[in-house]
Amino acid sequence: MAYMIDRYPSEESPRLGAMALHPVAESVPRARRWFRKFIAPYNPACSVDECVLMISELVTNAIAYGRSDDPWLVRVEWFREGTSLRVDVHNPGFPANVRLRHPDANDSHGRGLLLVDSLAESWLAAPSRFGGTVVSFVVADAWPGR
Repeated sequence: MAYMIDRYPSEESPRLGAMALHPVAESVPRARRWFRKFIAPYNPACSVDECVLMISELVTNAIAYGRSDDPWLVRVEWFREGTSLRVDVHNPGFPANVRLRHPDANDSHGRGLLLVDSLAESWLAAPSRFGGTVVSFVVADAWPGR
């Protein structure tokens, strides 16, 4: 597994950290653990538990729906944008396939983006700069105003 963190974010480089994960089930708990570890020094005021839950859902979706004929990774990055926290999850899937579902009570899948939609200030799916898809969420007021 690979990971990196940017220890000295600045206005020119607001990224706080990033990780690259193999598209396997074991990467989901790894993403949760690493995010907790790497966000802690920044002391966010938002619920880290909620962020970890949303990351877990998006990494799970990235693994389930990412497609490539070549070896690929799920990339997770987190950024400070003013007082907000933005988390991006990248995979080689198609952005048009990301949609908010409304599953029936007996459906065992389809609730991940509903959960993100209910917890985050906002979220979006778009083409990734790595190719494929990025699904992002924003948590407002993650840090006190300056």
